[in-house]
Amino acid sequence: MRSWGRDVRVAWAVRVLGLAGEHAGVWMAVGAAGAAADGGRRTAWLRATAVVGSAHLLSMGAKRVVRRPRPPRSGALVRTAGRHSFPSSHAASSAAAVTAFGALLPGTPVVPVLAAAICASRAVAGVHYPSDVVCGALLGAAAARAGRTWALGGGSRG
Repeated sequence: MRSWGRDVRVAWAVRVLGLAGEHAGVWMAVGAAGAAADGGRRTAWLRATAVVGSAHLLSMGAKRVVRRPRPPRSGALVRTAGRHSFPSSHAASSAAAVTAFGALLPGTPVVPVLAAAICASRAVAGVHYPSDVVCGALLGAAAARAGRTWALGGGSRG
């Protein structure tokens, strides 16, 4: 996958996706925009955003426990906030966003497509092993699934 980054257009996209996914920023923005635009379900949007943020924090905590070093840096397309790779926090927050925001945006492919692109970009960038990405996505989806009932339960009062 790293060889795909040799294409200038792919490398540019990987850098943009890396920045967008840093600290779940793009997902926090999606949640805030949803809460602002959908007043009838504001509480559900805010709670779903909290679930995504929690999945991200959970993955960061797991990194501190596992402490797996990142792949060798030569040729990496992006800088990273930390030196540990397992699990991928970009993948955790992205999978959590698909799960948490899915019921609020039924039939909209934007979130799953963007999430998949962010996940793939981490291996292409050379800052994660594929197993980091897969395990991060599984962790994020599981965390969001656990919090989804709470998130959606507040939607009608919001």
